[in-house]
Amino acid sequence: MIKLKYISFLLTVLIAGSLESFALKKETLRLLKSIEVVAFDSINGYEKRYVEPEENLNDIFAEKIDSLVNSWYIQNAFILDNESVELDSSKIVSLPDSVYIQRLQSIESYIDLSFNKTVKNFIDLYTIKRREQVEVMLGLAQYYFPVFEEILDKYELPMELKYMAIIESALNPSARSRANAVGLWQFMYGTGKMYQLEIGTFVDERRDPVKATDAAARYLRDLYKIYKNWHLVIAAYNCGPGNVNRAIRRSGGARDYWTIYYRLPRETRGYVPAFIAAAYVMNHFKDHNLHVHYPDFPIMTDTMHVRDYLHFNQVAEQIDIPVEQLRTLNPQYRRDIIPAKKDKPYILKIPIEKVADFIDSEQDIYAHKRKEFFPNNEIINPKSRSYYHPVDSKGKEKLFYRVKSGDNLGYIAEWYNIRIADLRYWNNIYRNLIRVGQKLVIYVPKNKADLYRDINSMSFAEKQAGVGKKVVTSSSAKQSTPVRLDPKYQYHTVRRGENLWTIARKFPGISADNIMKLNNIRNARNIYPGQKLKIRPKS
Repeated sequence: MIKLKYISFLLTVLIAGSLESFALKKETLRLLKSIEVVAFDSINGYEKRYVEPEENLNDIFAEKIDSLVNSWYIQNAFILDNESVELDSSKIVSLPDSVYIQRLQSIESYIDLSFNKTVKNFIDLYTIKRREQVEVMLGLAQYYFPVFEEILDKYELPMELKYMAIIESALNPSARSRANAVGLWQFMYGTGKMYQLEIGTFVDERRDPVKATDAAARYLRDLYKIYKNWHLVIAAYNCGPGNVNRAIRRSGGARDYWTIYYRLPRETRGYVPAFIAAAYVMNHFKDHNLHVHYPDFPIMTDTMHVRDYLHFNQVAEQIDIPVEQLRTLNPQYRRDIIPAKKDKPYILKIPIEKVADFIDSEQDIYAHKRKEFFPNNEIINPKSRSYYHPVDSKGKEKLFYRVKSGDNLGYIAEWYNIRIADLRYWNNIYRNLIRVGQKLVIYVPKNKADLYRDINSMSFAEKQAGVGKKVVTSSSAKQSTPVRLDPKYQYHTVRRGENLWTIARKFPGISADNIMKLNNIRNARNIYPGQKLKIRPKS
């Protein structure tokens, strides 16, 4: 039996559409074209006529995927270096329509993957204009898509719906829109609550990849009960059922997405074409010389059940896991605190090679600095990385830095020894987005102004050297003195986009820790393309 709240939800959706006027606005009439396109629906077996859209709506989604690479989450989850990859420019071009149509038809999909000029514009956005961001999303897909597929299978939904998360959040679980939609599936507060997601001081399950996906699947299932058409479902997920119902009424009751296309909000008009383009690029990225850029966190994880208050620092300091890694694997915890109790347990994801350490040290983990983090076994005045107090600029020297290609806020903040939050505050930066040529205001102590004044004119290598970091590129690695290989060991040559966890997965029985110890690596990020790593002794 459907719960009362869902009956209420369905009635609200239907009533909202019936109240809309049939009158068409002049702007809508202006957009309508006179030429109809005839297409054959292979599933339902009939011809359908619709107006072919010819819009370029790339600007709507370009900002979303740009913010992915510039976000704190990606800067910490990926090795983003300045290595330039030489590509044959002839391969980075828009292809004939017939090629795209043939490739879309080759994808096994229950949802119709139509092709038109708007879809083509989005394919060009992914394969030509935003290649770096797409390579990051390809890497994130290796981690999140198996989660999505398992849940979609649970509710017997089409597997292709997993591509919606690319349009919603660019696969960034920490994404927050200007409308305050949050997480991989961009739930608003009210909708999240409707689908039983916990949203509170310490936990926001809209950021939980598993629970948010489960809620999204239930929401999509409910929408399909209304529309019986997956294009309309996808559109309604973006703009709400009320807007879709209005478009249907204005189109004389037509229940085909392409027929009601020009009666939908502008963003939603781009939503389904962007979804189709995402399905295309995720299946045919190799045809465009795109490479998977794997995340610098372990894709293989396990789940620990937590039944008492626990702070990320307790885990990090006891079993040697970086706090940033715990945040990346557990984005639902807002203040590094798991507010678990015996009657309300929570889960903690950790790298699979750390599971045994956690189990063996569980009591020590909970006891570690217990009084410091939870005095009287209570959560009091929690320290949160979300709290921010800007540095007072009084008495400081004002400098300017002009953004160069390859820069990001993390680099700039490190070069000037300032906080990223201060850099954002001083320059009104939204979501870490900066552009080449932009002039940034920076405040530094007056007695150190001369030290920082020359940074603006330094090369990237010089700036990195100033903070004790060496820039390694594939070309410099090739020119360096060859490493003598020990014939007693099996080796692996690091390729672009690889990290220790993805390398370890290629060798059964070998963990990232094993490789680090064998090669005297202290920081997992300090590997580079072309490097020879010992894997294990030869038998």
